[in-house]
Amino acid sequence: MLELKKGDDILEVVGGINTIADARKLFTETIDDSNQKKLALITNEEALIKIANAISMCRPDSVFVNTGSPEDVQWIREYSLKAGEEKKLAKDGHTIHFDLPQDQARLVKQTYYIINEGEKMSSMAKSVLRGEAIEYVREFLPGIMNGKTLMVGFYSRGPVKAEATIPAIEISSSGYVLHSAEILYRNCFSDFDSEAKRAGLFFTNVHSEGPNRPEDVPNARIFMDRSWMTTYSTFCTYAGNTLLLKKGNHRFSVDYATYYKLEEQLSEHMFITGMTGPGGRKTFFAGAAPSGCGKTTTAMVGTDFIGDDLAQFWIDKDGILRAINPEKGIFGIVEDVNRQGDPYLMDCLRGDGTEVIWSNVLVKDGVPHWIGNGEEAPDSGINFQGEWSKGKTDADGKPIPMSHKNSRCTLLASAIANHATALSEDPQGAPVSVITYSGRDSDTMPPVWVARNSDEGVVIGASIVSKATATEVGATGVNRQPWANAPFIPGALADYMQAQFTFFNSAKFSDKSRPVMAGLNYFLTHGNRGGSGDILLGEKKDVKVWLGWLELFANGDVEAVETPIGFLPKYDDLATLFKGIDKEYPQSLYDMQFALYVDKIITRIDLQREAYSKEEGIPQTLFDVYEKQKTELLALKEQHGGIISVENLL
Repeated sequence: MLELKKGDDILEVVGGINTIADARKLFTETIDDSNQKKLALITNEEALIKIANAISMCRPDSVFVNTGSPEDVQWIREYSLKAGEEKKLAKDGHTIHFDLPQDQARLVKQTYYIINEGEKMSSMAKSVLRGEAIEYVREFLPGIMNGKTLMVGFYSRGPVKAEATIPAIEISSSGYVLHSAEILYRNCFSDFDSEAKRAGLFFTNVHSEGPNRPEDVPNARIFMDRSWMTTYSTFCTYAGNTLLLKKGNHRFSVDYATYYKLEEQLSEHMFITGMTGPGGRKTFFAGAAPSGCGKTTTAMVGTDFIGDDLAQFWIDKDGILRAINPEKGIFGIVEDVNRQGDPYLMDCLRGDGTEVIWSNVLVKDGVPHWIGNGEEAPDSGINFQGEWSKGKTDADGKPIPMSHKNSRCTLLASAIANHATALSEDPQGAPVSVITYSGRDSDTMPPVWVARNSDEGVVIGASIVSKATATEVGATGVNRQPWANAPFIPGALADYMQAQFTFFNSAKFSDKSRPVMAGLNYFLTHGNRGGSGDILLGEKKDVKVWLGWLELFANGDVEAVETPIGFLPKYDDLATLFKGIDKEYPQSLYDMQFALYVDKIITRIDLQREAYSKEEGIPQTLFDVYEKQKTELLALKEQHGGIISVENLL
């Protein structure tokens, strides 16, 4: 169980400010008149004391309060440019930011949850006891903002007044971090007090890049204090490590939903998008996929795109699943973003009128270039490691790519042509009918399948596997990725899993509104399905077909074939949908994609069952589902052999 405000508040211990009188006294000593007047509009005393402690601890030369006004946002842009954190590119409104070569992805080995003695944590989480964290903060954070400006912004993780929205404070010495926050989150300066009162809490984030030198990166830490819902980030600039409104606060949201909003809310690492079906109806999806597994591409295939990364859920009074995107922008990987697969995004990246912060791409004559963009690449330029030319190698003799695999673009989601901006800002949220889970699976599961019930749906999410990607420094191999949320689950995995079973089996859902739960897999290869080579059996544009079939299934327009792993689509229905994207879909390809490779599926079940057996307190429901599926698969193998075509199951 998570107990809030347990143990010492590290920010207060090191900052030394514990009364509102002391906080206000410090403000008069350290903040100029214009910024004092802005801060005076915030009345939440707990928030003011936290800000005062950050000032007291970090000792900046000056303080800037960002109200979200056009003038304040422009000040932040200019501050970032003057500090050299960003540089202007040829296109108006475009800038480039380069992280240190050692800090271009999440520093997973230097990211910790701050915990109290006796707290149970996920086996996939790294933790540090409160006393040890205090020692680090005392050593490295006092004076870390000397010579810099401490900037503070007030943001809303979701539309103001939405049931699952929680406000947050972002404190940083980095103009790039605050500039990114303004694009990715809703500035709620004018609503902060009322939102903090409505939600009953707020998150606090304290970051400083320090001198921003390679030699400091080994000392970098990303700390997340679960009890006090406060993050600390030091000696790094990569937004995934510093803009802790994102994954840092997502972790807090997961904790809060698991322990304080059981059966009421979920906080997930999911896209939200809508598909237009027959007669113009709108069906909304939310889906989990680890980074690099097609999540952004899937989201943008929708006709009514809302978000590509995070989702907050609740069940409304009418029994309908509702979702909001905590973000208003996109912090997207650009590798392989091109006209063929991502036309809407490319319009923003290559067109005019969209503000974009680029990171870690190649820049030639003020124009960004990246791997997989489908364009002619320059032979030289400046990239994430400095001067670059084609054929350049690193110290180990390995070729240095044109752009880093984790290169990013940051832009407003509303700039995307298919973005459902009005619905995205509606505090009522989007009505979600389909939940999907996908990973990076070259040999086992079919492109799409639907759980037979909610328990089996939760188990699909619990069973995601994926190859490690460039989003995590130091991660290698094939990893289990439960719900694609495992890196962001602070508490015991058993508690999170029970929250999933409880939520999706809730009696609060109306009979017709319980969501369809499905698996997706875009990464089957010919070599693993009776052919040869590592070429994929599908391509990006096929995603529209898989989602299109789920849209029809969720609305009762198509029938499916029942199997031990769930319901599979029929060939004729898919062939019709493929015609809609001007693509032939031969029966032979369907047979390769949807045949059940029984031994591979059972091996996957055994892998998951063994791994979860090492976790204390995992709900028995998980093991019951695995056992039922395995028993049914073995019975089918006895009847049809180890590779079973869908035709045999009709």
